[in-house]
Amino acid sequence: MNPSLKPLLGVAALLFAAHASAQIIFYEGEGFRGRTFATDKPVMNFARVGFNDRASSVVVEHGRWEVCEDARFEGRCVVLRRGSYDSLRGMGMDNRISSVRPIDNRRQVSNEAPEPLAAPTYDYRRRPNERLTEVPVTSVRAVVGTPEQRCWVERQHVAESDSRGYNVPAAVIGGVIGGILGHQVGGGTGRALATVGGVAGGAAIGANVNRPDAPNVDTRDVRRCETAAPAGPPQFWDVTYNYRGVEHRVQMASQPGRTITVNGDGEPRG
Repeated sequence: MNPSLKPLLGVAALLFAAHASAQIIFYEGEGFRGRTFATDKPVMNFARVGFNDRASSVVVEHGRWEVCEDARFEGRCVVLRRGSYDSLRGMGMDNRISSVRPIDNRRQVSNEAPEPLAAPTYDYRRRPNERLTEVPVTSVRAVVGTPEQRCWVERQHVAESDSRGYNVPAAVIGGVIGGILGHQVGGGTGRALATVGGVAGGAAIGANVNRPDAPNVDTRDVRRCETAAPAGPPQFWDVTYNYRGVEHRVQMASQPGRTITVNGDGEPRG
């Protein structure tokens, strides 16, 4: 073996071991997204590993770790406990970390970060030392939401249940008026007959007021409903992709491009 290769292989072996037994993982994006950097040892300067001022979320797998704004553990520092920090923005460390080191679990500190999440909320986060590949997206469907039912009340004409549909109050009034008019026609017996005829005719006319040839109608409140199509921005995207001849489906919070990143098992990674 070339002697000059031995130091390089030794460094590579150390880096691989660090990733394999990583105790703290830094993510470039919030919510455990984007590029990662993992370590199980102190790192005095993130610029040497290409991750200076880049961390936006962190997963602490073991122990407690002190992260600092400046190299050599200087500047403002915060102690992180075991758990998941989906955003460093709230503690003022977003894109500010330049060094990190483990500290004793029994050590009393005054700069401990707020309570972390028990586990990462983003299942598609990249894990250290994962082999990733790009696979083609075969279909994308934007899901806006479920259809909504909208209801309202409106006034509607409804036919009365009476089959004859006579207007009884109008018939009474019509009979009285018809009787008066009939009483003024003729004299003696003829006047009496005219009165009777007037009552009958007036009642018939009154009974058919507002009823030409159809039954009487009334108005009442009627409730109506219809199904409305959903509106607004998509809630998620239903994505189908092909990995090694097998079709997979995943729901994503943002619209993908022509390809999607997956690991060796075909699981999405963001």
